[in-house]
Amino acid sequence: MLDLSVPAPKPKVIEGVTGPWELVIGLEVHAQIATAAKLFSGASTAVGAEPNSQVSFIDAGMPGMLPVVNEGCIAQAVRTGLGLKARINLVSAFDRKNYFYPDLPQGYQISQLYHPLVGEGEVLVEVGGGVRRVRIERIHVEQDAGKSIHDMDPTMSFVDLNRTGVALMEIVSRPDIRGPEEAAAYVSKLRQIMRYLGTCDGDMQHGNLRADVNVSVCRPGTYERFLEGDASGLGTRCEIKNMNSLRFIQQAIDHEARRQIAILEDGGKVVQETRLYDPEKGETRSMRSKEEAHDYRYFPDPDLLPLEIEQAWVDDLAASLPELPDEKKTRFVRDFGLSDYDASVLTADTEDAVFFEAVAQGRDGKQAANWVINDLFGRLKKEGHALAESPVSPQQLGGIIDLIASGDISGKIAKDLFEIVYTEGGDPRGIVESRGMRQVTDTGAIEAAVDEVIAANPAQVEKARANPKLAGWFVGQVMKATGGKANPAAVNALVNAKLGL
Repeated sequence: MLDLSVPAPKPKVIEGVTGPWELVIGLEVHAQIATAAKLFSGASTAVGAEPNSQVSFIDAGMPGMLPVVNEGCIAQAVRTGLGLKARINLVSAFDRKNYFYPDLPQGYQISQLYHPLVGEGEVLVEVGGGVRRVRIERIHVEQDAGKSIHDMDPTMSFVDLNRTGVALMEIVSRPDIRGPEEAAAYVSKLRQIMRYLGTCDGDMQHGNLRADVNVSVCRPGTYERFLEGDASGLGTRCEIKNMNSLRFIQQAIDHEARRQIAILEDGGKVVQETRLYDPEKGETRSMRSKEEAHDYRYFPDPDLLPLEIEQAWVDDLAASLPELPDEKKTRFVRDFGLSDYDASVLTADTEDAVFFEAVAQGRDGKQAANWVINDLFGRLKKEGHALAESPVSPQQLGGIIDLIASGDISGKIAKDLFEIVYTEGGDPRGIVESRGMRQVTDTGAIEAAVDEVIAANPAQVEKARANPKLAGWFVGQVMKATGGKANPAAVNALVNAKLGL
């Protein structure tokens, strides 16, 4: 687990003309639930289909069509709540959020305002050498709207209803985040946990994970008083909608905070509103005044009974949860002797962790981590490939490490062997045998090579005896003469003995 004895990182401070200001940030993260069908219909959720090809009568808002809850969506939301150590509400209910928009054919969105499925939880976020505990207020399940397309024809707008009715989890945090970097780290941690759980793929590029960011500024000390129950000094918050990039989230928060500070220091008042971020201009702009719940005229959905689930069902889901990132990282440090940094890299994605464990099984963990992170991951990143495209399997990489451990090859030969396996494939041991790459461990052969190099370089011998650091030159010459196959430890020992060092 993360070390909570480490002090939480200090809040982001922006120096204004009239003194310092601090940021207070809360996020509403919309995560598409990973299921094959939508929340209230059997229509497909697959990405890339032709527009309006995955729309049921329910999604299209046809009269008389009644929604039926997809149990798989509820299970995924409960699993997410359990992964965030949240309270699961055995009774929840759906409400109608009423507003008009062309891509919302029902004229309302089915959501959970008053009685959400998941209650309070928490996320531990590592940032700036510390750990921030971000409280989760709630997770409610709701259906997504469609998509309006405005760039196909300048004179017309088009509507694609494929996303209509897709199940979302809205994960609402408390205003515990204190800077742009923390906000990005929080979203990244949520995405990591949900990927481990298999409840959301976290694909921000396709809109499967997006965030509404609430930003306000206040004077130092105000937030601490807020935690004690005094909210009088908190600033007015503005919401930045539909952020689908970690980098843009940070940029938007920084700009919005500075915009608010400029208004306040000029004697004005920040207006509570919804804003959009323009990444090309690097600024937020007003979208509309901030709506409150009564603006949407929420009321219980008359077509859906309260959702009641059994504790035994929740317990079964809890028992099926996989090992989560924090626990896996702790185990990697403990069982494989990894550094905190290496363990973080290897547990960033569940696929990375599975690959590493397959390589490290029964082998030196630190050595396996070095090969996976530096040689394999480094090469894949350089070439723009994902781990799924790796030409080197865990078995092949483990085979290279085994050959080093057995003394059959040196570290230098291993690098050459890795290049062959990466570009040509094949069994590492078979390649070593067929290409004569086995390390020379015969001390007689190595001694002959050492004698030959020493005899050919008498002047260098005198220099090395006067300055033992120069003995490395002889080692290099012997390795060169043996094609890099000589055992480096044996070469070092013989050179030192022959030179009398």
